[in-house]
Amino acid sequence: MTRAGAPDATPRLTAASKLATTLRERILEGSYARGQSLREEHLADEFGLSRHTVRTALAVLAAERLVHSAPYKGVEVTKLDDEEIRAMQDLRCALESEAVRILNSRHPGGWPLAVRQPIQAEIVRLREIEASDAQSWRLLEAAHAAVHQAIVDAAGSPRISEASRSLESEVRLLLAGAHEHYEATGLADDHEAYLTLLEHDGPSAVRAHLDALTAHLVRDSPA
Repeated sequence: MTRAGAPDATPRLTAASKLATTLRERILEGSYARGQSLREEHLADEFGLSRHTVRTALAVLAAERLVHSAPYKGVEVTKLDDEEIRAMQDLRCALESEAVRILNSRHPGGWPLAVRQPIQAEIVRLREIEASDAQSWRLLEAAHAAVHQAIVDAAGSPRISEASRSLESEVRLLLAGAHEHYEATGLADDHEAYLTLLEHDGPSAVRAHLDALTAHLVRDSPA
């Protein structure tokens, strides 16, 4: 028998999932400022949803570290400080460097087409977005992140790929702060060159690539 109230569970979860998607997009495109308070009652009124549904959606984003509970303030959009930026970049570097080390050890004479092709496909997608939606940093950051995920996936290590993919929302939040330092039309070219450097320089190329972004983000992060 169906428990009392069970028929409402699926619609509630669906509504919460849809709201989480909308709020995630707003955070990543900068519609909500970092550190901005997201009050349950205001979101419930805006979207015509119950506070329970709003709370469920915010819990999803909290699990992705896009928002966090702040004492006496409720839920706020995550504001990355210098320490958090460095920690995130160090973790990304560890995962991507190990993937590249595996690839270079497996293919000392250069990465074969089967390895390069999925990565290049993501670079092509990034280039297409540059040409058609250069003003949508949310789309660009997603495509940018997908290039790096493809590099990690190329190593064929499910555990490393899973660990990298679990950081997707946090990485996109971090990349959302990068648009002030990068021309949209140059990202694909930069990553085409980066792909070549990975084959020649290995993990040191990963460190240099990520350190360049870290330097900008730490300089401009909130005190």
